[in-house]
Amino acid sequence: MRKVSLGRSGLEVSRLGFGCMGLAEFYGDGLSNNDAEKILEAAFERGVNFFDTADMYGAGHNEELVAKAFSGRWDKVTVATKFGVRRGASGEWLGISGRPEYVKEACEKSLKRLGIETIDLYYQHRPDPDVPVEDSVGAMKELVEEGKVRFIGLSEFSSEQIRAAHAIHPITALQTEYSLWTRNVEEEGILETCRDLGIAFVAYSPLGRGFLTGAIPDREALDADDWRRDNPRFSDAAMAENARFVELIRDIADGKGATAAQVALAYGA
Repeated sequence: MRKVSLGRSGLEVSRLGFGCMGLAEFYGDGLSNNDAEKILEAAFERGVNFFDTADMYGAGHNEELVAKAFSGRWDKVTVATKFGVRRGASGEWLGISGRPEYVKEACEKSLKRLGIETIDLYYQHRPDPDVPVEDSVGAMKELVEEGKVRFIGLSEFSSEQIRAAHAIHPITALQTEYSLWTRNVEEEGILETCRDLGIAFVAYSPLGRGFLTGAIPDREALDADDWRRDNPRFSDAAMAENARFVELIRDIADGKGATAAQVALAYGA
């Protein structure tokens, strides 16, 4: 699998990383620990060396799954994790926080769960509307200086916020939703800002959370506790309307001898 550098940082990773969000929850009941470990191992054996998790996935459990899979071979993988979406011990949602003291606290907990001394890429998961981005990134900068974080990233930040953050400390990556049906980053100047500043753009949900592959024909294909059932794009009306879009992707794929997933992933590549 081809390797790429994230922006101008020099952080080299596999071109296709592995998003670990669904290992613990969100898309149904989640996987058993054993099955999650097998999936991570299979991705690693196929050349994936970039694994993306967050402290809010499974309320910390997701980081523990990644730790179990790669303990003793951290030199062979790059791990990204995130802070900012707070959850309680039982998984309850506690809101967003970018307070400097919370940044430090969250980092220490992630380091402990992962069982490592330094996080390769540390993202602020969402901007805190009550805390200036300069304050949050200032705390992240201190984590870099302390050797607890190698590179800094942001997730779902505006162009203005990205520039403000980058003035405090170089931002290595911006992670934001981008796909054939989520293209607002093209209109809001976010891609241009990343190009100007040499920041890697890491797209999440490039397959439209599975819909663009054609694998989800209707809501009945989703488990009862799948969070997509609460997403407006997965309402009956929206899915029926967007089915025409999936057919177009399939037509293009057939003409190129590719799969619908390959066509969707090729967009913006």
